[in-house]
Amino acid sequence: MSTVNAYAAHSATDALRPTVIERREVGPHDVLIKIHFAGICHSDIHTGRGEWHDQVNYPLVPGHEIAGVVEQVGSDVTKFAVGDRAGVGCMVSSCGRCENCKAGDEQFCLEGMVGTYDGVLDGKPTDGGYSTHIVVDEKYTLHIPDGIELDEAAPLLCAGITLYSPLRHWGAGPGKQVAVVGMGGLGHMGVKIAHAMGAEVTVLSQTTSKEEDGKAFGADHYFATKDAETFDKLAGRFDLIVNTVSAPLPMDKYLSLLKTRGALVNVGAPSEPLEVPAQALIGGGKVWAGSMIGGIRETQEMLDFCAEHGIGATIETIGGEQIDEAWDRVVASDVRYRFVIDTSTF
Repeated sequence: MSTVNAYAAHSATDALRPTVIERREVGPHDVLIKIHFAGICHSDIHTGRGEWHDQVNYPLVPGHEIAGVVEQVGSDVTKFAVGDRAGVGCMVSSCGRCENCKAGDEQFCLEGMVGTYDGVLDGKPTDGGYSTHIVVDEKYTLHIPDGIELDEAAPLLCAGITLYSPLRHWGAGPGKQVAVVGMGGLGHMGVKIAHAMGAEVTVLSQTTSKEEDGKAFGADHYFATKDAETFDKLAGRFDLIVNTVSAPLPMDKYLSLLKTRGALVNVGAPSEPLEVPAQALIGGGKVWAGSMIGGIRETQEMLDFCAEHGIGATIETIGGEQIDEAWDRVVASDVRYRFVIDTSTF
């Protein structure tokens, strides 16, 4: 065991504060990563503040957008060497035996994938990336290509793959009309990636306050959803809509924007149920689907794609002492577009 510095939430209401945690010894298939940057995902806040469930393993060290450099490798490691740039996303283990794991969809492991934090591995709670080091099996570790700066790469390990996976699966590309609902940490990555894939990209946001940014990221069009006429103007336009908003929306209106046999994919996860407007689906043979991150193989594909196209997250870098303020600002939608923690401040 080794001890490392970290920031942890000790209850749903306490501020995060510095702490020391233990990391396991490096096993034959493990890599030890010195974490340089950890992105802040809204999931960190939901979990840390007990908003998703009341069985949180406190003290909780959040963070599943991790970028750093390999400091040590186990005796049987073949994918990594000391000095490699490496990342860790939302999971650190899965069964490896079920049909989903074998298909490269470890995030849908039928026995339950193990989260990078607030999970249980070998009988012990997992601690995430708000720390200086992490030990991870090489199977769940990603290569970060040289074409992406480490700080801009960190959010790709969740926000990036969360948008890349449905865009790739539903065929975003030349000749396709793609809409991204919401222009936050997830949405801005969706715009960048869909544009790089060659699609014609439209942002659907409550207001046009971020229109200049959206078009700089690659959006061809930008519409305010608070304007009722938007839904009339855009009726039947899109092959694919990716909804990044974690709040109830009038889904019948958004489904009306799809072409015949178009697809609307939810990656935002509102706590309240969404109504299923069956007639809106049936009438045009439309699809309403969901998507959750991606498997390890697809996540590596996403990183390579982003490096090839010069894509990184648009970030604001903070120190450890600013985490609580950053969490409050995320809740208030006061970030453009992802906070990244510099762990050298721990």
